[in-house]
Amino acid sequence: MAASKCSSLMTFFLCISLISPALVQSAFQFKHHSNEELATILEEVHFRCPNITKVYALSENSVAGNPLLLIEFSGEPGYHELLEPEFKYIANMHGNEVLGRELLLKMADYLCEQYIAGNESIRSLIHSTRIHLMPSMNPDGWEMATAVGGDNYLVGRTNNNSVDLNRDFPDLDRLLYAEEDERSIRNNHLMDQIRHLDHPPQPETLAVMRMILEQPFVASANLHGGDLVANYPFDESRDKDGSDESPSPDDDTFRHLALSYASMHPRMSDPNQPSCDDTSSSGFGKQGGITNGAAWYSVEGGMQDFNYLSSNDFEITLELGCEKYPKAERLAQEWEDNKDALINLIWQSHIGVKGEVKDAITGRPLGNAVITTRNVTRLNETHARKDLVKHDVTSAQGGDYWRLLTPGEYEITASVRNYLPLTKRVLVTNPRHQQAFIMNFELHSATNQGQRTWEWDDDVPLDYVVEDLGEDFDKNVDEIPLNREGNWPQDMEEFDLGLKDNVGDYNHLKYKWFPSPNRR
Repeated sequence: MAASKCSSLMTFFLCISLISPALVQSAFQFKHHSNEELATILEEVHFRCPNITKVYALSENSVAGNPLLLIEFSGEPGYHELLEPEFKYIANMHGNEVLGRELLLKMADYLCEQYIAGNESIRSLIHSTRIHLMPSMNPDGWEMATAVGGDNYLVGRTNNNSVDLNRDFPDLDRLLYAEEDERSIRNNHLMDQIRHLDHPPQPETLAVMRMILEQPFVASANLHGGDLVANYPFDESRDKDGSDESPSPDDDTFRHLALSYASMHPRMSDPNQPSCDDTSSSGFGKQGGITNGAAWYSVEGGMQDFNYLSSNDFEITLELGCEKYPKAERLAQEWEDNKDALINLIWQSHIGVKGEVKDAITGRPLGNAVITTRNVTRLNETHARKDLVKHDVTSAQGGDYWRLLTPGEYEITASVRNYLPLTKRVLVTNPRHQQAFIMNFELHSATNQGQRTWEWDDDVPLDYVVEDLGEDFDKNVDEIPLNREGNWPQDMEEFDLGLKDNVGDYNHLKYKWFPSPNRR
């Protein structure tokens, strides 16, 4: 590659055109790769596997002008394929935490290598998943950390404006907690409610925010260093002054995602693994190698929670080891320790259910459909859960949706403004490394049946609320009938969407009619 630095998107594409054909055939080397070498490796992989990869840069460069590069693996690179979940890894958000950066470079090399070699599991993963790898979100910080030898615990953590990128995202947790205090029914895609930000995001943050809101990501992880644990939402404590466990509505699913990584790592889930801070004889291994983020320490403005609260993306944070900048001779072993876990986590984008939401008459795909979930898993012969998962996801522009779930029985409701909602029951089993169960919804227009329509600010009328099954919850039904009798509890004075404390659990009867961010 030309010796000059690829310092902008235009010069980046000029630089990659100068790659020697002989360099394309070179074997991957475990070392700390410079920003120029990072770009070279991604292009080498693309040249070796042009039909399943695409190298691209985000909308903004770093503060110092470095392009923010990713490589995509897919059967149709550059395009979202219907019903294909999208997964992303982002590393080196803190510039002095470098192991994830090298792991993702090797991951790109490995996926291409194994695809060419005919590895059926890898080929299946690539053809069923759109995978995005971002080795460095903070290339400027990496340069600063490397310039001082990589042995300073703080130098290079921030970007070139001295901003910690993992504190720079909109603080949607605090907005959610305020909604909970006010007993609001809004629980997802909270950026829709933001009219202005309290600070201008850094270019690196802004670029990643745009990517999150534009692509229908299903699951992801950001890779850090400094400890050995898989961290899951929420990262920010509900208690402003403390670090208390703050589980999300999808706590079971997030714990599964974290365990799916930790359990495949030889040391992360080892109960005898010592802590990194020398304050105890054992680390997170006694917890299975996982932790709720806020129970560890509270983070405001973090990327993990922003993904979950602004989009359909279930993101966890992976702390990959005590050393933030491990010696180069450690990298090969770190790859062996993390390889299977990295692959296994990508497969988790296929758990639960997926499907299409369409107009029942025209077949037109219905984007922004709200997918509401209720856990009705049987506990024994006479009892079952009746838990609303108070976090909805929405369908993408093409009408396809993905709902990550752990094994159990669920009632899934698809609803779109001006359509009659439809609920189906499904048994989720999550067979290993297979695609999610497909459950499609065909919705009938409410206006075609002479029904009234409403806007978001209106009260949802009773005849559009899915019926509470009550004691009949365990019937083997496919579609739940609509409540046509208006059989709301008789002691209610008004339809207030759950503002009364003495009426029992009917939160599952709430439905939300609002737009989600535009998607490609």
